[in-house]
Amino acid sequence: MFYGALVWDPWLIIVQIVCLQCLHYLTLGLFLTILVGTRVSRMSLAYYFDFATLTVSTVTGRCVIASFVLTALAGAVYLLFLIERSKKCLDFSVTLYTVHLFICICYGGWPSSITWWVVNGTGIGVMALLGEYLCIRRELQEIKIPTARYCLNV
Repeated sequence: MFYGALVWDPWLIIVQIVCLQCLHYLTLGLFLTILVGTRVSRMSLAYYFDFATLTVSTVTGRCVIASFVLTALAGAVYLLFLIERSKKCLDFSVTLYTVHLFICICYGGWPSSITWWVVNGTGIGVMALLGEYLCIRRELQEIKIPTARYCLNV
């Protein structure tokens, strides 16, 4: 896809945000199921959206934190395939976590735990920086152009 100064498609941006948000929560659910689901009798939305579940004082809380960090790492890979531009990685990462903040506020009120803010701030940083790194590596790959010899033989 060609990108330029005049290319601005709001519907594409909205679809990318929705897809990234959905993949984020699907991946978070997968990691929560693997790491936390084996420790608790019943999974609930509290592990996604309640700031009180992000705590370092319990093993389950540390597993929830690990799930959020692993999801941020996976989010960087999603940025590589969905967004494809290193300049946009920070914007989409912050947008994803801002939407998550609003959902958390609706679910359980304003996050008053410093651990919640540190984990989600780290998630933004990891997702944005690793996503930019991966996108830059892809952008700097050499473009293979067939030589004239191959073009004449066709």
